Amino acid sequence: MKPGESGTIKQLRGSGNIKHRLVDMGLVPGTFVRVMKFAPLGDPIEIKVKNFDLALRVSEAETIDIEVSQEA
Repeated sequence: MKPGESGTIKQLRGSGNIKHRLVDMGLVPGTFVRVMKFAPLGDPIEIKVKNFDLALRVSEAETIDIEVSQEA
């Protein structure tokens, strides 16, 4: 996804501590997220989820399956 794009979380593919940490931060199926920006070198990614901004490593973000919203 690119900055400004948004979507709904479908599933988390990670396992163990990474998946548990993402769930604890509110990244659960059905949650709406929006990509805000990328760091200058591309890692981390800043997303908005449940009215707060969250920075994720690219490797963590890749474990999240998202259905991208079709915006007009």
